Amino acid sequence: MTATEKLKKIYGERPKRTRELKEEGRKIAGYFCCFVPEEILSAFDLVPFRLQGNPKDPVDQADAFIEPMACPFARSCFNQALKGNYDFLDAFIAPHSCDTIDRLSNIWFHNRPVSFNHLLNVPHMRERGAEEFFRSELNYLVKCLEEWTGKKLVLEKLRETIRLSNKKRALLRNLYELRKKDPPPVSGAEMLEVLVAGMGIPVPEYVNLLTQYVEEVKSREVKSISLRPRLFLWGNAIDDSTFVQLVEHSGTWVVMDDLCTGSRSFWEDVPETSDPMEGLARRYLNVPCPRSNYPRTGHREVDLESRFGYVGAFVSSWKVGGAILYLIRYCDTCELEGPDLKDYLNKKGIPVLMLEDDYSLTTLGQLRTRVQAFVEMITGVV
Repeated sequence: MTATEKLKKIYGERPKRTRELKEEGRKIAGYFCCFVPEEILSAFDLVPFRLQGNPKDPVDQADAFIEPMACPFARSCFNQALKGNYDFLDAFIAPHSCDTIDRLSNIWFHNRPVSFNHLLNVPHMRERGAEEFFRSELNYLVKCLEEWTGKKLVLEKLRETIRLSNKKRALLRNLYELRKKDPPPVSGAEMLEVLVAGMGIPVPEYVNLLTQYVEEVKSREVKSISLRPRLFLWGNAIDDSTFVQLVEHSGTWVVMDDLCTGSRSFWEDVPETSDPMEGLARRYLNVPCPRSNYPRTGHREVDLESRFGYVGAFVSSWKVGGAILYLIRYCDTCELEGPDLKDYLNKKGIPVLMLEDDYSLTTLGQLRTRVQAFVEMITGVV
């Protein structure tokens, strides 16, 4: 079986592989968002498992515990827990990435507790001692894990896990670089599946698969096809490839993204500092998420460039001709950030489609109509 086939299989049967690891005696640490350092979990020989919902499965139990106007993604995740689909977890770590996850963590702790439950306080600010505060929070996480596992954290092992995770990030960036080609040798939908496949297996296993997969992608013979618009995708949690398939089946290529399940989760390396906790705090605190506050600088155009300059670099380097901002309903942070990003991209001549969805496949028909209309609009521009 090729690496491509293995990754596809893991994506389609993700909990199955995790349960196999559990049966082999591995401890599984579930976590939300991209603010929990996988390196710390790996250094304690835990398998980092990023929690997901299931857009194919209606939320039918979680609404008894959390209001239906809360984030549909978070509600779906908890719904899966209530159904026993996360019964393989030994640890549950929730960062204060947003108020919904913060509130949900307490509900989860009380109603579906596991052996180890922890809330990681992540500062929203990036200045005035934020890095020192977050570093102390990471040290507290380590202390709690030491008490739970009965093992002391070995700093050299932590340095090794940092180097390995950085290798994983380099391989993923390599794949994204290959998507600069026209046509790209790997579709946006396939890329998302590869990313999600790696969110529930040990990092060494994922690195080995990625190393093989990169070579397979490089050796692909890509057929020349008619020119398609190249799109940029922005938003929060897209962990099912169905929506990206819909966009690409409408006659486009999704070549770049800024998603918390995409580039946002791996783009920057952890600096290898003398104190590894310092490097971890610096890297994870600076994940470019809408939930984090940037210091305002200058007039509006200067401020937008300060906040979204990295997005401007993405759309330029990947020759993007249009952008889709995919917002999960009731996500206040993305709902507030989206209009500013739309203004920023419009001023750079990039057409933008803003979509609000409820993390469900029942809305695909409506989304398809809007996406197809958008593609027809930009076809004459790209």
